Amino acid sequence: MTDIQRFAEMIKISERIVFFGGAGVSTESGLKDYRSADGIYRTATEYGMPPEQILHVRCFEKNPELFYRFYRDFFMTEVLPNATHNALAALEKMGKRVTIVTQNIDGLHQKAGSSDVCELHGTTSRLYCVGCGKEYTSDYLKQESENVPHCCECGSILKPKVTLYGEMLDEGVVSRSIAAIASAELMIIGGTSLAVQPAASFVRYFRGSNVVMINKEETDYDSNADLVFHEGLGKIFTQALELL
Repeated sequence: MTDIQRFAEMIKISERIVFFGGAGVSTESGLKDYRSADGIYRTATEYGMPPEQILHVRCFEKNPELFYRFYRDFFMTEVLPNATHNALAALEKMGKRVTIVTQNIDGLHQKAGSSDVCELHGTTSRLYCVGCGKEYTSDYLKQESENVPHCCECGSILKPKVTLYGEMLDEGVVSRSIAAIASAELMIIGGTSLAVQPAASFVRYFRGSNVVMINKEETDYDSNADLVFHEGLGKIFTQALELL
């Protein structure tokens, strides 16, 4: 039995599946990841400050003009779900109980049709007013002619509903994520080196039968997985679904 056949069999016999995904999930949609050779952290050098500092809550508070210039350049691009997003949504349509635990903020899993998505780092699809709390969709930011968006009711600055450096993860989302991981029979980890804490530590709560690791580069977690693929996510998922 090939590894792809084993992967397909694991999916077939599992009712509860959790997918833990990172930036590599969305690179096949054309988005940049963060830490690879051509990722955001290494290529975004024209802002006068490292991206990690721009994406810190202090930068948002003290220099919102720079924050939003960077944010618009990298997080307001229009992209579509790719084969991985579509495959996970397809598994749900097959009757599998699939929970997505994602470190991404692009909302592509929901666009593909997945209904149970835990967004650990928030989402670019919404903003809120730091003054009155009024919420806005990302369309409001796209329509704003000014770089820094402000509330149409109280005039305060709007903040994306994303978790920046220096901020805590949402406790409710964390609890849902850990519960899903702990109750799953199959955990698929994809497109992440498990380097970002505390999110990466959540995989230790898994108590199920099988772990599948899909990442183009080796990770420290490979030795803990039952199956490891160092190939593109879309290719692996497409081949596995063809066998179901």
